[in-house]
Amino acid sequence: MSKIGFIGLGLMGGAMVGRLLDKGHELVVLGNRDRTYIDPAIARGAKEAANAFEVAQASDIVMLCMGTSDQVEGRMRGDQGVIAGLNAGAVVIDFGTSLPASTKALGAEVAAAGGAYLDAPLGRTPAHAVDGLLNIMCSGDKAAFDKVKPVLDDLGENVFHLGALGSGHTIKLINNFFGMTVANAMAEAFAMADVQGVDREGLYDVMSAGPLHSGMMDFVKSYGVDGNPAQLAFAIKNAAKDVGYYATMADDAGVTSLMSQSTLKALNTARDEGRGDDMVSQMVDFYADKMKP
Repeated sequence: MSKIGFIGLGLMGGAMVGRLLDKGHELVVLGNRDRTYIDPAIARGAKEAANAFEVAQASDIVMLCMGTSDQVEGRMRGDQGVIAGLNAGAVVIDFGTSLPASTKALGAEVAAAGGAYLDAPLGRTPAHAVDGLLNIMCSGDKAAFDKVKPVLDDLGENVFHLGALGSGHTIKLINNFFGMTVANAMAEAFAMADVQGVDREGLYDVMSAGPLHSGMMDFVKSYGVDGNPAQLAFAIKNAAKDVGYYATMADDAGVTSLMSQSTLKALNTARDEGRGDDMVSQMVDFYADKMKP
């Protein structure tokens, strides 16, 4: 078993650490202030590090599951960062949804320190992580990927190698842009049904009977019709971040994303109005409030 360092024990990271412990891996962990998932991991035998440097020194594989590129860069760089403490031949894996440009820059710095950097954003939910059923969109050096794939297989049902470093984050951002755009369109459709005096469930029944039917439609319907926001456990503030990263990625490429502008404006407005911790399916309420006479 490899010695694994894990940084970022939030909802997803905590579930992944539990799965790795289930599979018998030796873990060193580092979180922030929230001890919800750190304390149970320590009780099961994981060791807690004081900083990212200590995590790297104790590990063959360093995993990060964090919210933003800034957070990843903060743990990677500096005297107490992962790169400073990296062992020769170690592999660093970013499971978060980060900007591809940031990923490529960190990859060069890790390579200069004698390691390898992989981006491996995730699909599915923390509930899937508990049972090792994530979708893992990995990219970067193929030899490094092959080296860590047995561990990735413990975490994911579908583990992809998608090419050069940054490809995973690029595909994840495109995926999330598309998903959040569909979710917002469905949320507005339910709000428009209210304005026009049409039954939401009747609208869903017609739309879902044809080629528009999708899992994302069902997620939004679970709240818009059934009142259950938990089917899509993805907060509005996180959706705004991801679609914002997609737009930034387009800007970095010298192109303009037209479709993302409306989705991003809606998500940012909802977040700024205090809805950031609501789930994306609850954008139905945002649109319904905006459409009130």
